[in-house]
Amino acid sequence: MAHVKRRLPARPHLDVPRRHARELLAQWRARSPDALDRIRAAHPAYRAADATALSAAAFRLADAQLVIAREYSFASWAELKQRIAGDPTSAALEAALRAGDRDRVVEQLRAHPQLLDLPVRSGNWGPPMSFAANLGDLDLVQAIAALGARDQQHAFDRALLRGNIECARWLHRRGAAVTPDSIMGPCETLDPAGLRLLVELGAPFADRHGNPLAPVAMVLQTYSRAPAHKREVLQIFAERGYQLPDTPILALHRGRADLLDAQLARDPDLVDRRFAYREIYPPELGCADDGRSGLHGTPLDGTTLLHLAIDFDEIAIFDLLLRRGAEVDARATVDRDGFGGHTPLFHTVVSAAYLCGLQHDAAMARALLDRGASRDARASLRKFLDWREQPGWHEARDATPAGWGHGFPEPSWVNPEALRLIAEPRR
Repeated sequence: MAHVKRRLPARPHLDVPRRHARELLAQWRARSPDALDRIRAAHPAYRAADATALSAAAFRLADAQLVIAREYSFASWAELKQRIAGDPTSAALEAALRAGDRDRVVEQLRAHPQLLDLPVRSGNWGPPMSFAANLGDLDLVQAIAALGARDQQHAFDRALLRGNIECARWLHRRGAAVTPDSIMGPCETLDPAGLRLLVELGAPFADRHGNPLAPVAMVLQTYSRAPAHKREVLQIFAERGYQLPDTPILALHRGRADLLDAQLARDPDLVDRRFAYREIYPPELGCADDGRSGLHGTPLDGTTLLHLAIDFDEIAIFDLLLRRGAEVDARATVDRDGFGGHTPLFHTVVSAAYLCGLQHDAAMARALLDRGASRDARASLRKFLDWREQPGWHEARDATPAGWGHGFPEPSWVNPEALRLIAEPRR
């Protein structure tokens, strides 16, 4: 299912989302599968509708506008319109919030009280009090609450998501509740402090549907990369009685080089083994069995532990694998359509780790190159790019590691230092 995620530009104009809504309505009339997926993902009235029922529904322009608003992370079309109409004032308010300027924030909100309940930038970050909770600024949270802000619950959830425990505790005392879905936030961001607070507050280890595997699946599939925090989060799950299988993949997810070393001692061939997507994101631990829900950079299906250690930024495991003789030019499995065959060096160029602010020194790329990794290895890769304005497949045919990076459509995933090292003359 496609999950479209939009962001308002620096100077938004309502004509753009209006056009998007009209286009979506036209696509629905044409029975576009992608349009039907988007409607199901964003419109609460059609979440469970199959293609036949949705195609026959009374889907109108107002429904398309709601979908577009929610793709921009706003609760309604009216909220999106208000946010765009107040853009210059919202921009000034955001600047004051980010600067921690309590007096200026209060002055802005007194002069424009309608902004108290409107998202500052997006529905995710929420209205001003939630925005301040994202930033972990308790002084601002308290000042905005005193003006009559009503988004205590959203602010609490965002504080948990970001690990801002002081803000979360204060908002909880002010009436924000632990909900059945609260645990999913710290699991998404791999935040052990938020998770431990929820344990203290008696939060259920389940999602809103009561699925006890959903939180651990979120930990395994999330876009976040924070190896030490992930290790601690999974340890909390183990303490809660979750059975984490003794497999090479779970040792990697847990950042347990000691467990993996023991497994490699028992079975040295593991260092060369290729792992299928279902092993990397195990359905038995709640992971979606759709081949693309685990968020990562360069494709992981059919890769070795060395490929995986790069995307998950497991440095100790990366070093262990090299000591154990991992092949620096090991090729991923090639699928029946001819995609795959990429080496670990491709992962140093495009990775979730770099997206999350890690590997800026490209030390893993340097280590591979120092051991003779080929700059000229070629492979064809195909990756589904989700959570963007136009979800879809990106394909690169017969690409080198550098070509993979230069042609990748999301620059925030591409490590320029790795590209620089690959471009250096061979010594």
